[in-house]
Amino acid sequence: MSFDLDALVAIDTHVHVEQDSSGCCSLDQELLDASAAYFKGHDNRTPTVGDLAEYYRERRIGAVVFTVDATTAMGHPALSSEEILDLAAAHDDILIPFASVDPLSGDAVPKVRSLTAAGARGFKFHPSLQAFEPNDQRFYPIYEAIAEAGVPTVFHTGQTGIGAGLPGGRGIKLRYSDPMLLDDVAADFPSLTVILAHPSVPWQDSAISMATHKSNVYIDLSGWLPKYFPTQLVRAINGPLRRKVLFGSDYPVISPDRWIASFDDLDIKPELKPLIMKDNAIGVLGLS
Repeated sequence: MSFDLDALVAIDTHVHVEQDSSGCCSLDQELLDASAAYFKGHDNRTPTVGDLAEYYRERRIGAVVFTVDATTAMGHPALSSEEILDLAAAHDDILIPFASVDPLSGDAVPKVRSLTAAGARGFKFHPSLQAFEPNDQRFYPIYEAIAEAGVPTVFHTGQTGIGAGLPGGRGIKLRYSDPMLLDDVAADFPSLTVILAHPSVPWQDSAISMATHKSNVYIDLSGWLPKYFPTQLVRAINGPLRRKVLFGSDYPVISPDRWIASFDDLDIKPELKPLIMKDNAIGVLGLS
């Protein structure tokens, strides 16, 4: 990678590629509309890899980019992680590409290996969309392959805006995203870095406990404007989690501009902001 870390003002650890080069989107229109209504204002709901590179380069913010492969559970074809890796390689001054595999498919383990060989810097899972319990030992060979590759994992935790407001939430089950299911994974794979994506409402205390207890567990702060962070999360950021939390926006549903403006008003000790905005991510992502 050709990152100039000193030139970056921040690293956004949670950014979604929502459209591929042929114009296909990661979600069907009903789910896109429901997500847009839930999160309200956003810039471009379906950015491509090229869109993201331009957007983040203008802001001098590095971006971890990925899609979610939930083909089996959602019945909707996933965007190609292979294409994302290929396109991101042309923007390696600003983009850090993660990949995604469908845990319910029969080829997840060989895909992990082929994707890491192709340049994946980590893997993204969304248990609620992918309809799997992450601590089910059927999925342990996937984590073993990722641990062997030495790259981190990001797991969606807590509430999701996808399906929000629809009858039955479009069948999406929140319980799969209880962070305590990942406590087993983090304990059984101590060399695997586990990033709990988002304030884990309604399980915030569990996430704080895990990140405090296990050195391989981190929290990214994406998906919520900081002004809505639970009080106990703000207290933990200022205390035991100062080196365990990462800036993330969840773009395109929340822009980094909105997130940072809200974060600037949060009661966070000034000396901790550089850690949260960039330095912690440098270590977790192995960029130094």
